[in-house]
Amino acid sequence: MTLPEEFISYTKKLFGEELWKQYITAFDGEVPVSIRLNPWKTDGAEQLAFSDKVESRVPWCRNAFYLSERPNFTLDPMLHAGAYYVQEASSMFLDEVIRQHVDITEGTALDLCAAPGGKSTLLRAALPSDVTLYCNEPDRKRANILLENIQKQGHPNVVVTSRLARDYADARMLFDFILCDVPCSGEGMFRKDSGAISEWSLRNVMHCQELQRSIIKDIWPCLKPGAIMVYSTCTFNTHEDEENVRWITEELGAELLPVATHEEWHITGSLLSGWDKPVYRFIPGTTRGEGLFMAVLRKTDTTQCTGKLRTDKLDNLRAPRQTGKVKEQSHHSHKKEKEQAPAHADALLINLDKDRYPMTELSREDALRYLHREAVTLPDSVPRGFVIVTYGGLPLGFVKNIGTRANNLYPAEWRIRNL
Repeated sequence: MTLPEEFISYTKKLFGEELWKQYITAFDGEVPVSIRLNPWKTDGAEQLAFSDKVESRVPWCRNAFYLSERPNFTLDPMLHAGAYYVQEASSMFLDEVIRQHVDITEGTALDLCAAPGGKSTLLRAALPSDVTLYCNEPDRKRANILLENIQKQGHPNVVVTSRLARDYADARMLFDFILCDVPCSGEGMFRKDSGAISEWSLRNVMHCQELQRSIIKDIWPCLKPGAIMVYSTCTFNTHEDEENVRWITEELGAELLPVATHEEWHITGSLLSGWDKPVYRFIPGTTRGEGLFMAVLRKTDTTQCTGKLRTDKLDNLRAPRQTGKVKEQSHHSHKKEKEQAPAHADALLINLDKDRYPMTELSREDALRYLHREAVTLPDSVPRGFVIVTYGGLPLGFVKNIGTRANNLYPAEWRIRNL
């Protein structure tokens, strides 16, 4: 793998010889594989088909595990049912931060730059159930991916939006916790994403720094005084990391908070010369995961969105197109109205009323056929009408049982492409 010369020159000096050598050596090793269980849907890793591949726990995150090898997750119906999420281990450090610094039992939280949904689903698992979680992604295409992953997790107290940070300020929204996992130059993903390497340049690094500060400045009034903001990137350079955190403390009056860690986690602190503050950097080869930078900030001033909540603006903070709300042609007569199928998300909810629809368990082979949007055959004992099909006791979605066959209502855009 060929890294940009400017990146090598800058990062080698930043890391020092030992960290740089460990980082470069990591490119020759296996990329760690890790998953995080959805506690709302599963009790333990032993319920998973690949439980024999569970190697050890991710030490800074509850319900998270390293695997000895990478299974074919796509062909595991439990993934599509939302039993677990495949997430890079370093980013799970957010769970440790929540445990140590976020003490709220209700209210609202925001994941501002949320797609594809790894940290959002972690937040939904880590925060109390009564906290309403807003998950936002400005890019509409990526927001639909976020929406899919959120729906599979099944928690009802989540709102998905596709807006800019300033739109939240215009709506006078206030939050008890905000995560800003800001767009960055992606240096920490070089091992996994060759595209990040080809797009990297020092010019782009400085563009990212400017964009990141703009995002933080726009959303800062939406954070309640005394509340916590987590700032994170998946990059290494100090321009997007320490320099931005220092800017937040100096320009916006934030207090930087320490996180208690363990030496065996091998987390690297500040690399900005002359600035020894509590920030947390995960470097491949040193820590077991990909590149991550994280800082925890408390709002000390009283600057916030004021005035009446703008419900007209809230109306514009709407989710991208809801998947699963499909219509099916009535099988009785072409003159009859189309019958509205239930929303696919309803089948996946953890608070599903199990008496509302009949449910039937599928074999693994039938479950995969269902996820491929093929027809499935149901037992004669299953009632006609809308039926929820399950695998491992967890709902996958709806079919319309018409007796001779069961029409597959799985969202077309979610279907497995290859079996």
